[in-house]
Amino acid sequence: MRIGLAYLFYAIARLLFYFYNDDLLQVSSFSYFLKLCYYGLTFDTSAILYVNLLFILLSILPLVKNTSRGFQKGLFYLYFITNLLAYSTNFIDFIYYKYSLARTTLAAMNVVENEKNKTILFLSFIVDYWHVFVLFFVLAFLWVFLYKKIRFKADIPQNKVAYFGLSSVAFFVFGLVIVAGIRGGDLSKSTRPINLLDASRHVKNIVHADIVLNTPFAIIRTFFSNNFKKVEFPEVTEKVIAEKIQPIKFYNNNPESKPNVVLIILESYGREYCGAFNKDMNIKNYKSHTPFIDSLAQHSLIFSNAYANGRQSIHGMSSIIAGIPTYKDAFTSSPYPKQKIESLVSTLESKGYTTSFFHGAANGSMGFLGFSNILGIDNYYGRTEYNSDEDFDGFWGIWDEPFLQFMKKTLDKQKTPFFSTVFTVSSHEPYIVPNKYKDKFKEGDIIMHKCVEYTDYALKRFFEEAKKSPWYEDTIFVMVADHGNQVFYNEYYQTLNRFAVPILFFKPNSEYVGVNKDLAQQIDIYPTILDMIGYDKPFRSWGRSLVDKKQQTKPFVVNSLGNIHHYSKGNYTCVFDGKNAIGFYDIKDKALEHNLIKNRNAEMDNLELESKAFYQDYMNRVIDKKLTTEVK
Repeated sequence: MRIGLAYLFYAIARLLFYFYNDDLLQVSSFSYFLKLCYYGLTFDTSAILYVNLLFILLSILPLVKNTSRGFQKGLFYLYFITNLLAYSTNFIDFIYYKYSLARTTLAAMNVVENEKNKTILFLSFIVDYWHVFVLFFVLAFLWVFLYKKIRFKADIPQNKVAYFGLSSVAFFVFGLVIVAGIRGGDLSKSTRPINLLDASRHVKNIVHADIVLNTPFAIIRTFFSNNFKKVEFPEVTEKVIAEKIQPIKFYNNNPESKPNVVLIILESYGREYCGAFNKDMNIKNYKSHTPFIDSLAQHSLIFSNAYANGRQSIHGMSSIIAGIPTYKDAFTSSPYPKQKIESLVSTLESKGYTTSFFHGAANGSMGFLGFSNILGIDNYYGRTEYNSDEDFDGFWGIWDEPFLQFMKKTLDKQKTPFFSTVFTVSSHEPYIVPNKYKDKFKEGDIIMHKCVEYTDYALKRFFEEAKKSPWYEDTIFVMVADHGNQVFYNEYYQTLNRFAVPILFFKPNSEYVGVNKDLAQQIDIYPTILDMIGYDKPFRSWGRSLVDKKQQTKPFVVNSLGNIHHYSKGNYTCVFDGKNAIGFYDIKDKALEHNLIKNRNAEMDNLELESKAFYQDYMNRVIDKKLTTEVK
């Protein structure tokens, strides 16, 4: 009943939040508002359980004296100190939302941390918005009043064996319920704990995600994950950024055209597995596990020196589709993804493309559904839309072969031109293949190999069927991995090669055929596609077109191990800690074994400046919500 009171007052806070900001939020109907409130229960549950963990623990531990007057008085103070402190943050957003246009996160602390007049600002806030404070204290008083109405008598158990036995079982059950509630409703390994992005799954208008959310949740979920902070290096000016980073791109290499675009993101598909990308690696006794991709590569433009811009699947989607790489934290898990983002989705939709995203896992897995909504993707197809668990792998989602066939059949019904992305699932831990293929795809040198071979076969089946469709001949197919996985050959144990992924562009009867050994990366895919189709407007992109023969931006790669960042270009790799270069390595030294920093030269100095310029522009654009083309 006490936890139930928290739900009641969170619901009241949501109503008040909308009341204060209805001009910005504008819900179309009362029934839709109730629907948003219903979805908000998931986020309320997570926040309430986080805040009340200690209260719940002390309430359900078999301490014998739990119901004594003194113990209950202690719980009373614990309950209200934690709950009212968290609850008060909702009231900040009654007013602050008008300025931030987002639920307050820990990032808001960074906005005021250097202000010298915090006390004056706070007192001014009290005076100007006295009614918010009155509301808070009235509701706090009502909450305390209702809490005290919940009465029960002190009860010292007589049968200690039964007491401790039943209490232990109850403790275990409650523990599972609490963990599931904090995660967002389940314990499935195919989903990760919900974050701010997941609120976007349930809305028609992206601003309504803030009704679904609550502020305590927004702060808690960014408490340990916000490593986004504005950066100002004295030597990095706007001129330096414009010249060396060129965040606004414009290509005029090709006439405008509108081919379909099918983007295939391969789960955990490291470059090591693909023979076509390893011909010049001189790896002893090398064996390929991708016969279909190798055959397709003979008719494609492939990049054999390409890298991921992140370490996880959630990093891959933002890098590939929106050209937003990852430093320490995923952009999609930060406080900043809910903003207007120029991407393949927005640019292609401006040219009349319909857009769709396919992922065979549970809808919402990895935050893909929420980010799809933020990007403005028209249709999302997940395990729910597949609508048959006969092909469920038991862990992550629908097996790749049937799901890719489902995608093909769905595309047959799409209006052209279309831009469609699929994110595969089967080449992943726990490294299994469908039972009917257990004799076809057997254990390789590592357990991952059979999964790679299965997904390669699924791609073959997809292309076999796609060839029969009228849209096939006028389609650009792009293949890239989100990141690597298990490694067998020593070459790929090296630090930088842990990020090595295949990048392939294929269009039937196209001029884009061959092997390119220049540095390439995931964030280059977005500008490359726009260059290929003759996109006729400037656009925001940190990557470069891989088919720009003029090389207006020279080949480079940026990625990060978390606290340490890599910037590779020309003859060297610069290792950067977010403040200064701490190492320079020969571009061929993929293991980063021989630091050349004691022998700095002009090229190294310039590389450090570019590292700083890229980092500064990245952080400031994300935080200042400038992920679109700036008109000057």
